[in-house]
Amino acid sequence: MAIVLHENIKPSGEIGLWHIEEPEDWFLSRLQLAPDEQRQFGRLRGGRRLEWLAARQLVHCMSGRVVRGPFLKDEYGKPHLAHSPYHISISHSHGLAAAIAAPRPVGIDVQRLTPKLRRMAARFMREEELKAIEGEQASLLSIHIYWGAKEALYKAYGRRSLDFRDNMMLESFTYQDEGGIARGHVAKNTDSPLEFSVHYRRVNEHMLVYVQQI
Repeated sequence: MAIVLHENIKPSGEIGLWHIEEPEDWFLSRLQLAPDEQRQFGRLRGGRRLEWLAARQLVHCMSGRVVRGPFLKDEYGKPHLAHSPYHISISHSHGLAAAIAAPRPVGIDVQRLTPKLRRMAARFMREEELKAIEGEQASLLSIHIYWGAKEALYKAYGRRSLDFRDNMMLESFTYQDEGGIARGHVAKNTDSPLEFSVHYRRVNEHMLVYVQQI
């Protein structure tokens, strides 16, 4: 089905979503994977193979290039696109692949809505974050936003060793069905605190969240 969302974001950059319906061979005939990518792909199993391929096809389409640039990884495993100054981030979940590209640090997460995330909330949300959604009718959707934001913040930070409760915080926000914006922070003892804008929207049975460093 290909791209179902591709739009510019402010102040600069773009996001995209790919609805995965194509078989592996369709992607492999178009991507021309670099040797390192071929090795990575060979280690994958099951549905992750298709999601991995779709995310790379999506980034290539978003780039507007004729010749695809391979994905490279830095010393921490954070991906970037060869011969591009842009930061990139990808995500995939149950038939959707998501990507973001921008000239500043960014992260993205797409997650299919699931009730079990409510039971896991205390593992990744701070006490003040849990209190902020008490009694809220949209609490399950808000929990997905907190999860997606922290996944995206982790990717934007890009250096691992972040605790979702201790090192990341999302300021209180009011959930809006049409999507909205919040503010997120990453703080570690060894680094200066970083601030991010957090953007969310519901896409059918998925929650899409992306962050940009301010």
